[in-house]
Amino acid sequence: MRRAWPFLALIGVGALWGAGQPLAKTAVSEGYRHVGILFWQLALGALLLGAVTLLRGRSLRFSRGDLPLLLFVALAGTVLPGISSYTAAVHLPSGLISILLSAVPMFTFPLALALGNDRFSWRRLAGLLLGLGAVALLVLPEASLPEPGMARWIPVALISSAFYALEGNVVGRWGTRGLDPVKLLAGSSALGAMVALPLALATGQFIDPSLPWGAPDLAILASAAIHALAYAGYVAVVTSAGAVFAVQVSYLVTLFGLCWAMLFLGESYTGAIWGALLMMLAGMALVQPRPRGFLVSADTCAKNGSAPSKVGLAVTGDLQA
Repeated sequence: MRRAWPFLALIGVGALWGAGQPLAKTAVSEGYRHVGILFWQLALGALLLGAVTLLRGRSLRFSRGDLPLLLFVALAGTVLPGISSYTAAVHLPSGLISILLSAVPMFTFPLALALGNDRFSWRRLAGLLLGLGAVALLVLPEASLPEPGMARWIPVALISSAFYALEGNVVGRWGTRGLDPVKLLAGSSALGAMVALPLALATGQFIDPSLPWGAPDLAILASAAIHALAYAGYVAVVTSAGAVFAVQVSYLVTLFGLCWAMLFLGESYTGAIWGALLMMLAGMALVQPRPRGFLVSADTCAKNGSAPSKVGLAVTGDLQA
């Protein structure tokens, strides 16, 4: 049982993060929009991750020099990709967004080359081409999508993957200033909430938290709680089993995202979408690097998660501390 627990924990984390996109689809189902949702998600996430940090015996103090990093992670890891993801969630099926968020490694590879974080590899180039082929399979034969006109929202969904890849590369290149990843995520979530609140108020998207709560309100609450729990679980897996093992959660997030969407939202997919899934998973397998750090995004969170609810974070040796 002791040997099996890392696998069981990884499956649990993937199942939790995979719920991010169905919850996002539910959150926008009755009129709530991106900035209002993001504020509550960030605020609740900051409270929950802050509690996890304190329970781990870590301080929540930050120095003035940490603020640029916290702001960058907040904007590139949640606010900006969250805006694109929630906008796309209004128009695209949840399962399709889960597949598109798996494109994070495809964006990561060329950005890593540009920043000098990685070296060229034909194997990874082949993975990149498979990922691009998966997107083309979704966009070009528009009849393969559930509804006409959906294809134009696919680039909007891909903006999230590009931001998660940018965040992971920048943090991987310049580091986290020695901050514990969970603490960094808690601080960036708090700062992101401060950014999102005035935007939500100015745009009329602020969500009144008063009762009674409907399905979208519960989805926002569940999303914040699930993300905090999944991220803490991911850190535990990395610490005990290593980052190379833990990064495989990205495949589980994608697969669970589709399963939850079919089970709870009643979604069904065409043959082209299933073909795109297989091509994207194959591309991920080829593109996935074996360096010191890995990107967590929605979903890689083609961490995933975080998904709009998932804040991408480069996990480096800090997790082993």
